[in-house]
Amino acid sequence: MKKYEERAEALEKIANGITWWIGSIPSLIVHTLFFMTSFLLPLLGLVDFDKMLLILTTVVSLEAIYLAIFIQMSVNKSHEKIEDIQEDIEDIQEDIEEISEDIEEISEDIEEINEDIEDIQEDIEEINEEEDEDDHSERAKNVMLKSNVSSNKNEIKALKDKIQELQDKIDELKNE
Repeated sequence: MKKYEERAEALEKIANGITWWIGSIPSLIVHTLFFMTSFLLPLLGLVDFDKMLLILTTVVSLEAIYLAIFIQMSVNKSHEKIEDIQEDIEDIQEDIEEISEDIEEISEDIEEINEDIEDIQEDIEEINEEEDEDDHSERAKNVMLKSNVSSNKNEIKALKDKIQELQDKIDELKNE
């Protein structure tokens, strides 16, 4: 089985090489020289014209048959590669959709956290209004809590901005 695969691979390389060479400038030159020589041989009296045409027609027909086979092999290989690329694109699109859903969920979580922070700040403000002015240590704790809440709020805002950047990049990828 391995020998068969190795032989098939070698034949494919040869076919690709021939297909590449046929489509090149050196091939054009060789074919032109071959046809010119073929038509010069009868003019020089070396070969009968009918015999030259028969041989030339046979050679050209065989070349056309093999070229058609080589070209079809190239088309089949290209088709396989295109199918692989399409599958990769579909996988990427699915990943982008999943990331978008994750970002939406994170955005919702951040909004909930913001609401909780606002509630905590309101509670702190109410506590501050109700507490006695003599209780400075409690007030200091509340100020520290407010500071932490404010700091957290800034971090959440930075996270929101980052999520928005990611969302924009995802939208760009979808558009491409």
